[in-house]
Amino acid sequence: MLKESNVTTRLQKEVQLAFSPTGALARGIHSYRPRQSQYDMALAVSDAIDQKHNVILEAGTGVGKTYAYLIPALLSGKQIIISTGSKNLQEQLFFKDLPLLLKMFSVAPKTALLKGRSNYLCQLKLDKNLQQISQMPPKVVDELIKINQWASVTKDGDIGNLTAVAENSATIATVTSTKETCTGKRCSFYDDCFNRKAKIKAQDAKVVVVNHHLFFADRLLKDTGFAELLPDADVVVFDEAHLVPDVCINYFGQQIPTRELDRLLHRIIEVYRNELRDTIQLEQLSQRCLIKLASWQNDLIDADVSDWRQVISNKSLASSSWELLKEFNLLTQVITEHVGRSESLDDIVVKLSTLVANLYSYFECNDSNAAYSVEPSGQHTMLRISPINIAKQCQQLFDKQTQWIFTSATLQVNRQLTHFADEMGLSKAKQMILDSPFDYPNQAMFCVPRHLAKSGQSAANVNQLVDVCIQAINAAQGRTFILFTSHQMLQQVAIALQRRVQYPLLVQGSASKQSLLNKFRQLGNGVLLGTSSFWEGVDVRGRLLSCVIIDKLPFVSPDDTLYRARAANAERSNKDPFASISLPQAVISLKQGVGRLIRDEKDRGVLILCDNRIVNKAYGEAFINSLPPMHRTRDLDKALSFLKSIP
Repeated sequence: MLKESNVTTRLQKEVQLAFSPTGALARGIHSYRPRQSQYDMALAVSDAIDQKHNVILEAGTGVGKTYAYLIPALLSGKQIIISTGSKNLQEQLFFKDLPLLLKMFSVAPKTALLKGRSNYLCQLKLDKNLQQISQMPPKVVDELIKINQWASVTKDGDIGNLTAVAENSATIATVTSTKETCTGKRCSFYDDCFNRKAKIKAQDAKVVVVNHHLFFADRLLKDTGFAELLPDADVVVFDEAHLVPDVCINYFGQQIPTRELDRLLHRIIEVYRNELRDTIQLEQLSQRCLIKLASWQNDLIDADVSDWRQVISNKSLASSSWELLKEFNLLTQVITEHVGRSESLDDIVVKLSTLVANLYSYFECNDSNAAYSVEPSGQHTMLRISPINIAKQCQQLFDKQTQWIFTSATLQVNRQLTHFADEMGLSKAKQMILDSPFDYPNQAMFCVPRHLAKSGQSAANVNQLVDVCIQAINAAQGRTFILFTSHQMLQQVAIALQRRVQYPLLVQGSASKQSLLNKFRQLGNGVLLGTSSFWEGVDVRGRLLSCVIIDKLPFVSPDDTLYRARAANAERSNKDPFASISLPQAVISLKQGVGRLIRDEKDRGVLILCDNRIVNKAYGEAFINSLPPMHRTRDLDKALSFLKSIP
């Protein structure tokens, strides 16, 4: 029976009825049982909508947060945007949860699903590929034919619905929409463009489901006065809100991919060879830029630097950087003289001018409140400017006309939501922590084995971790996730386990993430080894997963460029960088990894953390207080016995 609450508004009364033992949920869902935490969250969301305030809600696994925010949002009748951190949740909301609730509550607002443009087929790129199909390898030809057949029947062009071609096929990237290759109204497929149609549908919808990246891209377009993608909303709900700060850093910052510079240079050469044969200077200058760019990138790789401020202190690298910019400036000037002679060149000059201006801003490196990072990516480099404090920009973005609702299973640190609130500039938002209804003391055991070596990458650490893994894997009869904080440790452990474990090993990098997860579920006794991408957004329920092993506490590297800039800023404000930055980030990350274990009220399992700092260091208490109340032990044999008892 739900505890009575003081409900006064129409919306609150409707929500109270919806979650009651005789309400719409009870009538529409056979296995429905009222949950106090879900009801309390739904009322908190209703109150935020009614009273026009913002709210931050951590809802532990099993609370049922999706229905707790969807139902009051739908019953409010207001313009709603729901933003998720993952494509999987986005699709689950739109294709499963929303249709079920709309039917259950007999409401029929227009709904729309809008993804990033790279999720949609570009008919122009497909057409160009088909024109050159005779020059392509047989496998690519086969895949293009299948894509073309699908293109003739699809209504939305969503590549996620393309089943005839593998999701990790390189061919897909050659036919999907990109900002860089879009020709807008000049495109011969403009009227039929799938990406354009999806945007039009979203503008006309009452409830729109998007992802965080697309949402912030739209907000930036609004701020600059360009065409917007989404309608103005009364209520915005961020699910998987723990991901929002990193997305904000990305969108409030700036990225300069040298891959894009390289691509534009090759496009200029194509224009010269196919259209403007009387301007050989275009090819000559482009070739010079290509040579300079390649040489400069090799110098960066050889210097092995991740912080641009270190590059500036290297006179040789700094000099070659400005020489590179000089070459690009000269090329831009020459291209500008030919504006109007070629539509392709007109498109290139706009994009190149923007990139070159951004490159100049990056080389100047004059923002003391930003981190300037250098990130190698194969033969190319990503240059990134990241703000070290996003609170002020977030305050401007989260306008008072809209109610902003943030929810996730992993927001609180040491039973407080202030870290997230302060980082996002939401100090005035209401806050609520709703604990999981699961019986963690009986469902799960948390083991930090005794006699662990000091955390590190030494041979002793590897051998010790491998030994623990082998014992746990055998006790669990496979059914294990091993989560790592580094690729190096993953590879070392994977090699060692291959010789000593009889259960199938699934190692990150050997196939796509989704393929590995599907294989894990099919096998029933698999052992999956993964790094950061497997710490969150993975849902394996029941007896398929009985054990999660984590190699060490997931602290950010002290050499990380953004962390170093933030740490310096914290010190200037007389704050401890470890306590204010490193520790909260590690707590949230650990909670994500731990969350893979118990996904259902019937799940049972063991979490093993091979890092005794959580019990030996004073800061370990912040981790323990933030985790679910699992039964704790230092006795590995006890944990192994618990694993053996799980059928």
